[in-house]
Amino acid sequence: MLALSILDAAERPTAAAAVANDAAPVPTEAAALDAYSQAVIGAFEEVGPAVVSIARSSERGPAGAGSGVVFTPDGYVLTNAHVVAGAHQLDLGFTDGTTARAQPVGVDHTTDLAVVRAVGPVSKHATLGSSASLRVGQLVIAVGNPLGFSSTVSAGVVSALGRTMRARDGRAMEGIIQSDVALNPGNSGGPLVDFHGHVVGINTAIILGAQGISFSVPIDTAKWVLGQLLATGRVRRGWLGIAGQNRPFGRELALKLSLSHATGVEVTGFDGRGPASRSGLRTGDILVEFDGRRVATVDDVHRVLQTWPESRPAKLKVVRVRELVELEIVPTEQPES
Repeated sequence: MLALSILDAAERPTAAAAVANDAAPVPTEAAALDAYSQAVIGAFEEVGPAVVSIARSSERGPAGAGSGVVFTPDGYVLTNAHVVAGAHQLDLGFTDGTTARAQPVGVDHTTDLAVVRAVGPVSKHATLGSSASLRVGQLVIAVGNPLGFSSTVSAGVVSALGRTMRARDGRAMEGIIQSDVALNPGNSGGPLVDFHGHVVGINTAIILGAQGISFSVPIDTAKWVLGQLLATGRVRRGWLGIAGQNRPFGRELALKLSLSHATGVEVTGFDGRGPASRSGLRTGDILVEFDGRRVATVDDVHRVLQTWPESRPAKLKVVRVRELVELEIVPTEQPES
């Protein structure tokens, strides 16, 4: 027979005590704060030397200033379109006190992004990360030159993902990162980075009068744009050359025409340079389908045209009066404004 030894309750360790003995010590408030500080310090030290100030001059003198981030060893700088567009001269200021002229490479107003290149050597370039893996609540850090104060760092968290803003040309800027990082005029074009110091966004806008609401273009969008800017100096998008507005046409007609939606894009006018003016489209037609894809809003048309292959024909379906009409059109490259 197996003899069991029974410990007195005062001597027998409890399960909770056993777990407590194996668990890691709970960090103190001071230790947690220090960890946060170290994360911010490490990220700033990684990306800070790659952040530049950008002074834009017009033919009549100074015209504005912003920030940018060097992203290649040979001096290519990513920034905002509104920071450099229309500049007669661009001057870069580095954190070591040196300056250099910059040459424009390409501008894309639709995403408010631009690439310029420093004339001369650069000592540091940043690493471009990924915005696809960002999570709400994640620590992010902004570095820039707000109100002329160079190499300013501010920290916060990702407040929301997938926001939509309007670009200057009216197109929707999608996937925008919202954070509570403090931004001010002069931060435009500077990097938003994660705690590794990798660039995850380009700071682009704030809401005047609001506090803790800042917006950044995701770096995954920027990578696609800068690839085209480096290759051709512009972003090539498909273009129809129509003016349009969102237009409901009623569920009854949608059912009659076997459509899953009762809203489309009404054609209100044509640009004589565009292919639509030479197609069978008419003013008053309501575009409801683009090459098999549902079209309910103007933004839907822009999304399809964003990456439309050049010279490839597209099949359109439009509601004309109370009938469904099919047409074919070949989108062309969107002309520069």
